Amino acid sequence: MKKSTWRKQHKWFGLILAFFIFLFCLSGIVLNHPTLFSNINVSRSLLPSDYEYQHWNRGLLRGSLPWQEGVLIYGNGGIWLTDRNASAFRDLNRGLPLGADHRNIRSVVHTDADQLFVAGQYGLYVYTDSAYWREVPLPKKEEERLTDMVFYQDTLFVLGRSYLYYAAAPYTQFQKLMLKQPDDYDGKVPLFRTVWLLHSGELFGWGGKIVVDLIALALVFISLTGVLYWFLPKVRKRTRIILSKLFRWHNAVGKWTIVATLALCITGWFLRPPALIAIASGRIPPIPFSSLDSPNPWHDKLRTLRRDRYYNDWLLYTSNGFYTLSNFSASPRAVQVAQPPISVMGINAQVQDSLGTWLVGSFSGMFLWDRSTGVTFDYFTHEPAQVQQGIPIAEHAIAGYSTDIGNCPFTVDYNKGTEQISMPTELVKLPMSLRSAALEVHTGRIFTFLGKGGILFIFFMGLAILWTLLTGWKRRR
Repeated sequence: MKKSTWRKQHKWFGLILAFFIFLFCLSGIVLNHPTLFSNINVSRSLLPSDYEYQHWNRGLLRGSLPWQEGVLIYGNGGIWLTDRNASAFRDLNRGLPLGADHRNIRSVVHTDADQLFVAGQYGLYVYTDSAYWREVPLPKKEEERLTDMVFYQDTLFVLGRSYLYYAAAPYTQFQKLMLKQPDDYDGKVPLFRTVWLLHSGELFGWGGKIVVDLIALALVFISLTGVLYWFLPKVRKRTRIILSKLFRWHNAVGKWTIVATLALCITGWFLRPPALIAIASGRIPPIPFSSLDSPNPWHDKLRTLRRDRYYNDWLLYTSNGFYTLSNFSASPRAVQVAQPPISVMGINAQVQDSLGTWLVGSFSGMFLWDRSTGVTFDYFTHEPAQVQQGIPIAEHAIAGYSTDIGNCPFTVDYNKGTEQISMPTELVKLPMSLRSAALEVHTGRIFTFLGKGGILFIFFMGLAILWTLLTGWKRRR
C-alpha cells in the first residue's frame, strides 16, 4: 500500500476506535481489581433498560429455602423473606455489605441448631438474634471466592473455588482443607484459563496485574494523544509546538509498548467467540512460576458440592466435570458415566429427587441426570439430551430453581425470569456492582442494540484494534 493509504487507515481507524479503547481499558482495570471496587455500585437507571430486573431474571432468584413460617429467596440481589404464596416480601439484607457484589448469594443453609448461614461470593455470614447478618471469618489467605455451602451431620461445609472449609457447632472456628489429587489428574490446565489470566496479568500475580494496568493506560494515552493531534487547531505557533510534542510522545509510547499492546489485544480476542472455539478445549502444562503452577490440584476449579443420598457419598462438580468421594480424606474419583451438558459459567441449580435422579441446570439448559447410567433427559422436552453446538447459551438459560413456593417447582430463566411468582417493583432498579457493569462493557454486551450480533462484537473490534496498531507501526517506520 502507498504511504498515504497507511496514514489514512491509521488515522480513521484510530479516531473511530478511540472511544471503545477507552471503555475497554478502563473497564479492564476495574475487572483486574474486583475486591478494590467491590463496594461501589452503579445505578441501573444509567444502563440500558434491558438491565432492569423483570420477573426475577438476571440471577435475582437463584434458589429458595423454607425458614420458620416463610421462605427465603436469594440470588444476585441478596436475600428476601416471603410466604409460601409469595404474596409479600421483606428485605433481609441488614448487615450485609452495601456493595452489590457482596450480596451475590451463592447458598443459604439452616442448621439443626436453628442457625441461618449465607455464603456470598466474598464471605460467610450468620443471622443473629438482632436480625442482623454478622460475618464469620474463614481462614482464607488469598482472594478466594466462595461457590457453595452444605450442612451435613452437624458440620457446615463451605466450598471455595480452591479449598474446602468446615466447622462443627457453633460454627465459629473453620478449618481449611485442600482436597486430594483426583484419580485422573494429569497436571495440565485449560488453555482458555491460561489465556484469560495472561490477558489480565493475573497469571503472574499482583505484579502481572499492575503491568497489564500500565499497558491499558498506555493504550489510553496513545488514543488520547492521537485524537488531540487530529482535532487541535494547527494554525497558532504554540499549538504547533504542542502538536509536535504530542506526535513524538504518541510515537514513542506506541513504539515501546507495541509488543505488549498487541499481546493484550490478541489474548482478549481469543476470549470471545468465534476465536474462543480454537482454545476452548485445549489443555497445556502450567507455565512455571505462574499462578496456575500451584501445588493445589484443585486451584480455581471447585464449583458445587452435594451429598448424594442414594449413593451415600459426596458429588463434587468442578471445571473438569463431576467427581465423587466417600469422605474428604479420600481421593476424588471422576464420574465415568456420561454427564449432563453444563455451561462454562457453571451450575445454577442442582437438586436430587427421592429416586436419586439429579436435576442439573445451567445456561446450557435444565436436565434430569441418572448418575447410575449416565442417561440424561431434557427437563422441558423430555427428549434425550443433545450436545449443543455454536453459542454456549441454550433456549432455556437456567439461572435459578425453587421447590418451596406455590403448588409446583419452577425454573427461572436468566433472560425471561419466571411468571410463577410476582416480583416487587422496588427490585426493578436494584444497583449493579461496578465490577459487573465493567464486565458488560468489556465484553461489549452493554451495546444491547446489537442483539444477537453482539456476540461477535469483540471479534470484529479486536481485528480493528489490531489493524490500527499495525498500521501505526508501519507508518512510524
